[in-house]
Amino acid sequence: MTDRQKWKNKKTVIPEQSSPPPYEPPPPWIPPKERWNDSNYNNNLITFLPRTVVLERSGDHRLGFNIRGGPAHEYGVYVSKVLTGSEAEKLGLKSGDKILQVNDVDYCDIAHEEAVEILQESDMLEMKVQYFPYGYSLQQNRIGMI
Repeated sequence: MTDRQKWKNKKTVIPEQSSPPPYEPPPPWIPPKERWNDSNYNNNLITFLPRTVVLERSGDHRLGFNIRGGPAHEYGVYVSKVLTGSEAEKLGLKSGDKILQVNDVDYCDIAHEEAVEILQESDMLEMKVQYFPYGYSLQQNRIGMI
């Protein structure tokens, strides 16, 4: 039997059908002149680079921000709220910042409770954060906030 005959006699195996990932609509359309002021159309890549924020706390002062997330909710640990006028706001923390590391502790796969404990027990926080609003909105949708 020649190779051509073998090829003709070979049965085609069709793999199981799988469904595509769920559709995620693009950000709402905004006229070009208004895009400069909209975070969905920010093309300044420096905005999205990881940065280090050093926050000192004395006594029983609050941190000035809240966090949300962890492996149970996927997508990481994010800053969910920054109090107006707080030291955290002055240092540039904002809602949508993904916390990558705090005091040399990796926050990529840390439980929420452990993340909060580390933040509350430390008087000096050296935080590596990255602004990632897309991941933050995915997490909000998953938790059911929106």
